[in-house]
Amino acid sequence: MEQKGEDAPLIIAQAGPLNGQRWSIQNKLIIGRDQSCNIVIADRQVSRQHAEIVTAEQGVIVRDLGSKNGTHCNGKIIQESTLLQDGDIFQIAFIQEFIYLSSDATLPLEDDNFTFSPTQPKYLVRLEKRSRRVWIGDKEVSPPLSVSQFKLLQELYENQGRVVPRSHLIEVIWGQEQAVTVSEQALDALIRRLRDRIAGVDPINVFIVTVRGHGLRLDNPLLEN
Repeated sequence: MEQKGEDAPLIIAQAGPLNGQRWSIQNKLIIGRDQSCNIVIADRQVSRQHAEIVTAEQGVIVRDLGSKNGTHCNGKIIQESTLLQDGDIFQIAFIQEFIYLSSDATLPLEDDNFTFSPTQPKYLVRLEKRSRRVWIGDKEVSPPLSVSQFKLLQELYENQGRVVPRSHLIEVIWGQEQAVTVSEQALDALIRRLRDRIAGVDPINVFIVTVRGHGLRLDNPLLEN
């Protein structure tokens, strides 16, 4: 399934030492610590040949190559291989995170400044869901948010101005099966880390508001002209 040009699927490195780099998937990409790999991650926790990305009849597959520290997709360990879906996040030994895009036709802009559409409200916080990028004003949050941090912010963003119950946030972030084992302290810690990341870009505004006894609300003001 060789694809070229705007039809080629690709992966983009997000959080990790390769942050910002991208690779088009034409046939197969081997990821590992060895210099012979197509994508080299120079970290001892990464196996010499850790994982591979291959094209197949059904789509693009990520396969773990018997690595010591594992390959994860959307937070779940890959036992052998898994079929990637547009926007999936996979991690190599929790050292390097990648996002999979089914086509570079919708590749996000490389410019750090976000360009608003004239028809869209110019909110201070903006999300680009496909690439998992976040802007506050004209500044991008970098390095990118973790998977769980982005899920939390995305759910609040899609319900901005409304209170989202804590129980619902836990289900969205950890999934229904795991939700019953997640403590309130785990959610509090995640909220605190997200607030810290946002405050690193904008220390003035309080975006994530706790409504005691109910949940959380995202207050997202419009940009001033």
